[in-house]
Amino acid sequence: MTTTIMLTGSTGFVGSHLLSEIQKMVGCRVISAVRSAVYSASDDIVVVGNISGSTDYSLALKGVDVVIHAAARAHILHDKEDDPLAEYRKVNVEGTLNLAKQAVVAGVKRFIFISSIGVHGLNSLRPFKETDTEAPHDAYAVSKYEAEQGLRKLSNETGMEIVIIRPPLVYGGAAPGNFRNLINLASKPVPLPFGSVNNKRSMLYVGNLASFIVCCIQHPEAANQTFLVSDGEDCSLRNLITYIRSSLGYSPRLLPVPIWLLKLAGRLTGKTAMVDRLVGDLQVNSTKARTLLEWVPPFTVKQGIKMTVADFMFRNK
Repeated sequence: MTTTIMLTGSTGFVGSHLLSEIQKMVGCRVISAVRSAVYSASDDIVVVGNISGSTDYSLALKGVDVVIHAAARAHILHDKEDDPLAEYRKVNVEGTLNLAKQAVVAGVKRFIFISSIGVHGLNSLRPFKETDTEAPHDAYAVSKYEAEQGLRKLSNETGMEIVIIRPPLVYGGAAPGNFRNLINLASKPVPLPFGSVNNKRSMLYVGNLASFIVCCIQHPEAANQTFLVSDGEDCSLRNLITYIRSSLGYSPRLLPVPIWLLKLAGRLTGKTAMVDRLVGDLQVNSTKARTLLEWVPPFTVKQGIKMTVADFMFRNK
């Protein structure tokens, strides 16, 4: 029996990797709901336009068993909108709940929502768990948390199964934002001032995230659960730079600059938030994902970084 999946965000960083994994699955058909026409060898593409509270998904949802909602208004470090939260809500809350309500009408059995570890906060004193009190730290995280709440309410009212996944930093060759900037910085053969940064940060290689989402498509124990998921090895900034430079064939070349001095430099340059992310702790406990679903990440951190660096260098030749 074929399982039909509707995927949003299939042209994005996470969604494109996920689409590739789903297409390998026996007995699965995937329909991509996209904002505008794209070239593809597949006929299973439906153009739905921009995501909002009024987007019409009726054609894309015909015969669908599982929806995976990976599209979103992404986290923006320097948002220039007058009211960022309102803009995030239009896509991430109203857009999500509009899709979920139409999914209920279409008879969809399970709705998988890609949320964010930011729902728990910016830094952790100990590894975050699914049962911890939520404390979203910015407009993006607030919008994701509000979408989660709306989905749970809808599930309770209708019986459609909900799966919520809160990933930490997701990295890979086409990763946007800070991780790409970090590779670019590490690729320059100059000493870097991170030799004293022994923090602990959980990360998630995009191939591991795709693997976990695929696991959630049909696993009976995933129904109505929230999951925190990571590679399984928490990485300090010092080790991360070392892994990246090793993949490039460089020695680490790290200077032991005190953390207080890095934070001072962040304040003086207006980059406090960026420095806090680089040197702070953010750990997740992914025991639930590994025990309840018996999921094992197919890639280690070293493997993930090596593939990420190779892909980054190929794209930037």
